[in-house]
Amino acid sequence: MKKAEENADAAPAAGPIKIRIGGKEREFDIDNPELPGWIDDNKLTAGGYPYDKKMKSEEYDKELERLQIELVKAQAWLQATGKRVMALFEGRDAAGKGGTIFVLRQYMNPRTARNVALTKPTPTELGQWYYQRYIDHFPTSGEFVTFDRSWYNRAGVEPVMGFCTPEQHEKFLDETPHFERMICNEGIHFFKFWLNIGRETQLERFHDRRWSPLKNWKFSPIDIAGINKWDDYTKARDLMVERTHKEFAPWIIVRANDKRRARLAVIQRILLSLPYDGRDLDAVGKEDRKIIGEGPSFLEK
Repeated sequence: MKKAEENADAAPAAGPIKIRIGGKEREFDIDNPELPGWIDDNKLTAGGYPYDKKMKSEEYDKELERLQIELVKAQAWLQATGKRVMALFEGRDAAGKGGTIFVLRQYMNPRTARNVALTKPTPTELGQWYYQRYIDHFPTSGEFVTFDRSWYNRAGVEPVMGFCTPEQHEKFLDETPHFERMICNEGIHFFKFWLNIGRETQLERFHDRRWSPLKNWKFSPIDIAGINKWDDYTKARDLMVERTHKEFAPWIIVRANDKRRARLAVIQRILLSLPYDGRDLDAVGKEDRKIIGEGPSFLEK
């Protein structure tokens, strides 16, 4: 434990905070190397997650390999036809966006499979049309592009943390469906994934980041500031999905407490949506409807 403490010096300090979960007031101290039992007991089943055990690694590895082979086929089809794919990955902090994108792209040719993870806007970008800096990274012919967070920052972290005005937030919710209709009309295969996790799941992942010598760079002051804003983020998420979930650009909700099942669900949805040559539907498999669905109705389950 001492070694963990020595290697976590780069992580920001927070101190104990009070959290109300399930009608009970709990205390959580990110600076305590011991994870509270009430978090450990509920980290998988939090938020009504439908499984009480993680997918076994052997089963996951086999399914993932089959799906990644299909992704290589899909990329070859993109290259041959000039078709384009764009997938946005959104979710609370520690929802598993980066890991999902990694396995999605792991065996694809990086020359035509790019990931976009933008930093905060520069002064020049702040003076531009809000969507402009994202458009610069849209796919060209034959490309597969993922976004680790996207323009939907303006529907989540910005209004919750006070980084935009209420007027800017409302304008975004009003204009984004029109913007995304243009993307779809352009013929781009467009996916919007929301990785949904429970509260204890998020706290366990924050704690793991804080005390891991390999991951503590991921833990930031914005994570600490957001710990007590769970309900605010929930309201912002629900409003975002309600206003921007459209038939032509649906929100694909993935229950992500178990990272393995979530990653497989994301890849399956993409493969089932692309009419690529040589697609093996038996290899792709059927979607787990306990894990993946669309729109506000699936969030409410």
